[in-house]
Parts: sequence; C-alpha cells; structure tokens
Amino acid sequence: MYFHIMTLFPEMVLGGLNESITGKAIEKGLIGVDAVNIRDFAGNRYGHVDDYTYGGGAGMLMQPGPVYDAYQHVLAQIAVRKEKKGTSAQAKKVRVLYMTPQGQPFKQCMAEEYAKEEDLVLLCGHYEGIDERVLEMIVTDYVSIGDFVLTGGELPAMMIVDATSRLVPGVLGSDESAVYESFYDGLLEYPQYTRPEEFMGKKVPEVLLSGHHKNIEEWRYEQSMQRTQERRPDLYEIYVEVHREELEKRRRKKEEKERKRLRREQRAKMQTNE
Repeated sequence: MYFHIMTLFPEMVLGGLNESITGKAIEKGLIGVDAVNIRDFAGNRYGHVDDYTYGGGAGMLMQPGPVYDAYQHVLAQIAVRKEKKGTSAQAKKVRVLYMTPQGQPFKQCMAEEYAKEEDLVLLCGHYEGIDERVLEMIVTDYVSIGDFVLTGGELPAMMIVDATSRLVPGVLGSDESAVYESFYDGLLEYPQYTRPEEFMGKKVPEVLLSGHHKNIEEWRYEQSMQRTQERRPDLYEIYVEVHREELEKRRRKKEEKERKRLRREQRAKMQTNE
C-alpha cells in the first residue's frame, strides 16, 4: 500500500512515520510513504502558496494552483509505478482524504476501509485552509480526528497512516495483534498484564495464569464488555443492539453452565451426607 501525503512540511511527516512500526514497515517494503511538498509547485521563487481571502477575514488561504499541481504530480508518480510493474493504469479515481475538523470523525472502520486501497492520498491544509475550488476538484473524503482545531493537517494525516498501515498484512507481524485491539470488533480492549505476577500488592488475575484458553477467552470478552460499558457507553449500546442475538445465546449458555455447576455441587453434597 502506498501513502502520498501532500503537505507544506514533509520533514515533519516523514520524521514521525519513519520511526517505530511504520518505519519498519517502510524498510521492509510493506508500505510506501511519500511526502510531496506543495511549495515545490508554488510557481514563484519564494515558495509562496497562500494569499488573502476574497471577502475579507482573518488569516491566509492556500491557493488552488499549487495544490492541484501537487496532486497531478502524485497521479503521475502512481502511473509511472504501475507502468514499471506492468499493471494497468488507475481504473478509478485515487482516494484523496482532506484533513479538516469539518469532516467525518475518523473511526477504526474507516481505517479498515482505507487499508483496501492500493494508493491513498492525504491532503494537509494550513493557515485558514485551502481554496474551495480545488477541494471540489480532487477531494473524495473529508476526515476529522476530533472537534478541535490544529495548526495543520500533518498530525491527523500521520495518525490515519499509522492506524491504516497496521491493518496491512505483515506490518504487525501477527494478524492477531490487530484483531484483539480496541474498536476492532466494536468493544474496547480487555486489561493486559505482564511480569512480575505481583506488583506492589496487585496480582495478575488467576484465570490468566491457568493456561485454560477457553476460560481466558471468556474472561477477556467479559472484561471488554464491562470496560466498554463503563468508559464508552455509546459504543456499548451500539454493540448490544448489533449483537443482541449473540448476547442472548451467551446468556443462556452461561445460565446452563451455572445450573450444571449447582447440580454437581448438590450431588457431591448428597454423596457426602450418605
């Protein structure tokens, strides 16, 4: 998968993404990250890409020309790569995400969707934003990371690349790492523990030391349910609604298991009395 980040600050983007898991994935060729400097398409020796807004108002606005030319450069790069690989030219419009607080709130399901793309373009605004005309021409998705305003779109773009690249096969080393993380199935992740077994009087739950995989799985599921209900009741309500039938089956199974346990205890008690 290839990420193309259109930005005024390519060093900032590459400096962050060339570290840790994404950095290793880039080294192994599992993903590609290209930061395109919009200033390179300014058309003037000063590298100015902004100007005053029509109608007045505070701040400067990024001009449409440099953004559009940078986008065309990205498309050309994609075409060259495909030609070298002997694959056909882009059949559909390349997906372009514009980082903006006006966009759709970014969620895990969106990362899963983006991970299916071969190429993903992320456009980072700055100053007061970007001229609306070029946004209408090239942007396919308006994406927000929250109801707050940042100086630019670089940090949101890096977050989306990180979240999406983790879902690319081989990046995490184990597909299970992505499966059992928060939000993957609509629930928050269960509590996790490592050595030592006891830390300042707090012990690791016995079930995790038992080696009984079925019990461990059930404990983790119950903990995820409890944690989601406590910390994200909005997600919990959605999960319960979507999985109502499955939860009912689990409830009946748990009740049956409890009834069997009680019968065993009663039989054992009767045998003792005899």
